[in-house]
Amino acid sequence: MKPALRGHAAMLLFSVLVAGSFSLGSLAANEIAPAALNAVRFAIAGVVIGAAALATTGLPRKALVAPWRYLLLGGIFAAYFVLMFEGLKTAPPVSAAAVFTLTPGLAAGVGYILLRQVLTTRMALALALGAVGALWVIFRADVQALLAFEVGRGEAVYFVGCAAHAVYTPLVRKLNRGEAPVVFSFFTLLGGLGLLTIWGWSDLWATDWAALPAIVWVTILYVSIAASAMTFVLLQYAALRLPSSKVMAYTYLVPSWVILWELALGGTAPPALVLAGVALTVLALGMLLKD
Repeated sequence: MKPALRGHAAMLLFSVLVAGSFSLGSLAANEIAPAALNAVRFAIAGVVIGAAALATTGLPRKALVAPWRYLLLGGIFAAYFVLMFEGLKTAPPVSAAAVFTLTPGLAAGVGYILLRQVLTTRMALALALGAVGALWVIFRADVQALLAFEVGRGEAVYFVGCAAHAVYTPLVRKLNRGEAPVVFSFFTLLGGLGLLTIWGWSDLWATDWAALPAIVWVTILYVSIAASAMTFVLLQYAALRLPSSKVMAYTYLVPSWVILWELALGGTAPPALVLAGVALTVLALGMLLKD
C-alpha cells in the first residue's frame, strides 16, 4: 500500500475511535473533573505507547533534542481534551461531533501559515460545505436559532478546543525531526501529562476515585487506549504522509459514526432534518479526498 493510502486508512480508523469518545464522554463528563480524567488518561496512554515504543523502535536519545516541542504539542492536545469534556457536560454528542467537523477549515488556515499548504478551489468549496453541514447540526436544524446564532455553552467551549486541535496537526509535521510516530507520540504524551498534572492537581486530589461510577472507568480506559494511545499514533502517522487539510477531512465522518455509537449504546437517532447536515459533511469529505 502506498504511503498516502496508509495515511488514509489510519485516519478512517481514527474517525471511528474518536466518535466513541463523544458518546462515552457525554455519559461520564458530569461525574468527574475534565482535568482529572485527562491526567489519568494521558498516564495510561503514555504507558501503552511507551511499551509499544520500547518493543519496536526503542526510545533513542536523539528524540530528546529540543524537548520544548513535546511540551508545546502536549499542552495543545491536553487543552483540546479538557475543553472537549468540559463541553460534553452540556452539548449533545452529535452536536459536539459537528463542532469537531469545523476543525478542517481551521487546520487549512493554520497549515497555510505554518507550511504554506495552499487550498485548491474544490477544497475550499468542500470546507465551506462541511461548515454549513456542521452548523446545521449544531443548531439542530433550527433556522431561527441559526439566524440568531444561539450557540450552546458546551458547543462554544468545545470550539475553542477544536481550534487548539487545528493548530496541533500542522505543528506535528513542522516540529517532527524524523522521530517515529510512536516515539514522538510518547514524548508528546509525557509533555501533556506533566502540564495536566500541574494544572489539575487540585482536581486529582479532590476526586474520590473509589466512588466513581463504572461508566467513568469504562470511559477512562476507552479514551486512554482507543481514543488516545491509538489515535495519537494514527494522527501523527497520517500527518507525516498527507496534507493537513486531508488529514482533518476525516473529522467529517465523526458525526455519522457518533450516530451509530449512540444507537449502539441505546440512544436515539437525530431528526431527519439534522441528518441533512450530516450528509453535507460526508459530501465534503469526498470532495476533500479527491486528488
